[in-house]
Amino acid sequence: MTPCSRSVLRASFAAALVALASCGGGDGTNPFDNAATIANPAGTANGQKLSFAYFQRCVMPILVAQLPVTIHGVTSVNSCAASGCHDNTNGTGGALRLVGTAAPVDLATAAANADAVRLTEMYRNFYSSQGETLIGAPQASRLLNKPLVRTALHGGGLVFADENDANARIIAYWITRPMPAGQDEFSAAAANLFTPADVNTGACNTD
Repeated sequence: MTPCSRSVLRASFAAALVALASCGGGDGTNPFDNAATIANPAGTANGQKLSFAYFQRCVMPILVAQLPVTIHGVTSVNSCAASGCHDNTNGTGGALRLVGTAAPVDLATAAANADAVRLTEMYRNFYSSQGETLIGAPQASRLLNKPLVRTALHGGGLVFADENDANARIIAYWITRPMPAGQDEFSAAAANLFTPADVNTGACNTD
């Protein structure tokens, strides 16, 4: 290699290091450092979030219930949160991860502020489930399409016979009633999803 070729090679290598540094590696002092820790803000879609209270009272009981499941014409009983399905530890059911033993959060207590609730296992279930939805569009949401085996394959089989299944209606209702834009998943507007309008004692609305 000629001296000229070596000079060109060194210049190219130096330029590559500068380019790497500009891509955000580490703290900027070493382009080969690992990236800085990434903060994961609460999920949103179209600026809105679904109700945590309705999820906990109405949707989560469906996800841990023993329900009839039909696979290849054979019907058995299983739970979405079961081991081998969507269990958070050893489930094989894709992105939806559930802690079936998550303790309910008492939203009536002063200690149940947003920061505290977001540290609970119940919130992890909420966050994972919301991630399987297209907020406002149940017909395009995997959380509903998969158990219906509608436009999506589901290794867990057919759980809801059709959209009129009582549990399917609850999930669809949740997806189509996001909290008002600019308000979080703990918005007081969630009371309107219950009758009477009380997130602690009201019955789950479905239409």
